[in-house]
Amino acid sequence: MLVSDSRPRNLKWIHAGPLLYGDWGTSRLYVLGLAFLYTAHTSVLYLAAIGLLMIAVSWAYTIVCKSFPDGGGVYTAARQLSPTLSVIGSTLLLSGYIMTAAISVVEAFHYFGTSHSLTVPLALATLVFVGFINWFGARAAGRFALIVAMTALGVSAIMFVFSVPFFLKGIQTIDFDYLKHTSPGNAWVAFTGICLALAGVEAVANMTGLMTHPVEKTAKRTIWPVTLEVVALNMFFGLALAGLSFTVGDTSLAETHAPHIEQLAEMQAQVDAGTMSAEHFAEFEHEVEQYTNASMRVIAQESGEHMFGESFGAVSGNVAGIAFGLLLLSATNTAVMAMVSVLFAMAKDKELPGKLTNLNYSGVPWVGLLVSVAIPAGVIIIEQDVTVLAKLYVLGVCGAITVTLLSVAVNKKLEIGNLSRAGLWVLGLFLLSITVTIGVTQLVSTAFSGTLIALALGSRWVMARVQKEAPEPLAVPEQGWLAELKKPTIQIDPTKPAIMLAARGRNQSDFAVDLAKRRGATLYAIFVRSLRVMDVIPGQVPDVEHDPDAQEALGTTAALAAEAGVPFVPIYVTSPEIVDEILDYTVTHLCDTLIMGKTRRSFFARKLDVDVVGRVASLLPESVALITRSASTPHVAKS
Repeated sequence: MLVSDSRPRNLKWIHAGPLLYGDWGTSRLYVLGLAFLYTAHTSVLYLAAIGLLMIAVSWAYTIVCKSFPDGGGVYTAARQLSPTLSVIGSTLLLSGYIMTAAISVVEAFHYFGTSHSLTVPLALATLVFVGFINWFGARAAGRFALIVAMTALGVSAIMFVFSVPFFLKGIQTIDFDYLKHTSPGNAWVAFTGICLALAGVEAVANMTGLMTHPVEKTAKRTIWPVTLEVVALNMFFGLALAGLSFTVGDTSLAETHAPHIEQLAEMQAQVDAGTMSAEHFAEFEHEVEQYTNASMRVIAQESGEHMFGESFGAVSGNVAGIAFGLLLLSATNTAVMAMVSVLFAMAKDKELPGKLTNLNYSGVPWVGLLVSVAIPAGVIIIEQDVTVLAKLYVLGVCGAITVTLLSVAVNKKLEIGNLSRAGLWVLGLFLLSITVTIGVTQLVSTAFSGTLIALALGSRWVMARVQKEAPEPLAVPEQGWLAELKKPTIQIDPTKPAIMLAARGRNQSDFAVDLAKRRGATLYAIFVRSLRVMDVIPGQVPDVEHDPDAQEALGTTAALAAEAGVPFVPIYVTSPEIVDEILDYTVTHLCDTLIMGKTRRSFFARKLDVDVVGRVASLLPESVALITRSASTPHVAKS
C-alpha cells in the first residue's frame, strides 16, 4: 500500500505576479535607453508598437497556461510535437536566460553607479555568490525577490509623479524624422532590436504547475496586471526620457534630433580620419552610455532635481539606482535558477548528460547550477557592452516564444477555440518573421544561439549512440522498485506502536526495520520531494512514478520490511514544506518514534536554509521520541 500525496498548488496570483514582474519588468531598465539610442524621438512609436506586441503575447500566454496547467512553456509545448524541436526551443530559451543573467548583473552595477573598472569583477563575484546561495537551496531568495519587486514598484510610482513635467515635454518632442530618413527595412530591423522587451514572459508558463486552481483564472490574474503596468510605464518613462534636460554633447535629450547611434558612427569615422580627438569621442560615448545603461536612474535624478533641487536629485538618483539595481540582481538569480530548471528537465528526459540531474544534499542540481553560473560569467568576461549583450539576447527570446506559440497553434490535441487558434497562428508567424530578421541581421546573436543549439543536438546524438551500445540495465528488484512499493501490505494493527522513518539509505532502513521488528511495531517511511517554483520540471509536477530516487529509497525499506515480516506503509509527498509534512504524517499516524538522519550540512548552510532536523526537534510533540543517526553508520541487528 503506497500513500502518495501532493500539495504544491499554493502559488496565488498575488505571489506569482511579483515573480513575473521581477523577470519581465526588468527589461524596461535598458530597453528605454536603447530605443532612444536607435530612434531618438521616434522611440515613442516603437515603444507603442512593442507595447501592443506585449499585450498580444500576454493574451497568447493565457492560452498556453490554460493548455498546460501542470507547467510548461517551450519545452513542454514543443515536446508534444517533436523531441528535437523541444531541444531547439529549450536551447533558444537557455540562450535567452544566459544573456538575461549576464546583462542583468552588468546593468545592476551600472545602476549602482559602479565605475567601469569595477563592474566586471563585481559582476563575476555576484554570479559566484548567487551560485553559492542557491547551492544550499536558500528559500530566502524567493522572499527577497518579492520584497525587491514591491520596492521597485514603489520607487516607480514616486518617479511617475516627479516625472510628469518631463513626460509632458516628451509629448511635445515627438517626431517621426527617423522614419523619413530611413528605409522601411532599416526601420523594421530597429524594431526587432528592441523586441528583447518580451523577455521573461516564459516564466509564467513554468509556474502553472504550482498555481492554485483554477489555473486559467490564476494565470490571467498573474499576467494582465504585470503586462498593463509594464506597457503603460514603458510608454510613460520612454516619453519622460525623451523630454529630459540631460545633455549629451552639450545637447539635451529633448533637443536631440538625430539618433545617437548615427552620431556615434559619424564621430568614429572622424576619429579614424584624424579630424576629431579620441578624447572628445570617448566623452560623448560616456554620456550616451549613462542614459542607455541606466535610463531609469537618469530619469529619477533629473526629475528629482527639477522638483526639489540638485541635492535632492542626487539622492533620488541613488535611491532609484539601488532599488532597480537590486531588482536586476533578483532577475539574475531568477535567470540562473531558470537555467538550472531547463537543464534538469532536458537531462531527465535524456536529452542532455545525466550528470545535470545530480542533486546535492539540499536537493539542488549542482552540476547544472555550476554550468548556469559559469556560462554567463564567461560571456561577461568576453563582452560587457549592454548594446552588444542585447543583440546576443534578442534571438533566443523571440525564438523561444515563437516555438511555443506555433507549437500550441499546430497541436490539434489541445482544446483551443478556432478563433484563438487562428490568433496564435497570426501572432506566431509575425514573431517568426521577427526571429528570422534577427537571425539574418544580428549574426553575432545567430552564432551564439546557433552554437548552443549545435552543442545540445550534438550531445543528444552522442548520448543516443552510447545508449544504443550500452547493455540494458537489470531491474532491481525483479519487478522494479515501484512494483515493490505497490504490493499489498501486511494488515496493520492500530493497537501496536508505530515508527516513522524520515531518513534515506540502506543503513537507515536496516535500523528502522530491525527496531520495528523488535518492538512489534508498524513502520512508516516518508519521502518528501521538496518543491519550489523553479524545481518543477516543465510539463509535470513530480510524482512517485517518475521519481526514481524516491522509488529506490522507499522500495529498499519495503523489501527489507517484507523479508522481516514488518507491517510497512510507504508515504510519498511533494511539498514546499518538508518540516511540516514530516510532523504532520508522524502525528497523524500516531507514531511514538521518529527516525531521522543526522544533518551533514555546515552551521552556515543550516542558517541559510531550513535546518530540517533542528526544526523538527523543536516542534515535535514530547510524546514522540526522536532518533537521529548517520547514514554512513552500518546497522548490526541485535540477536
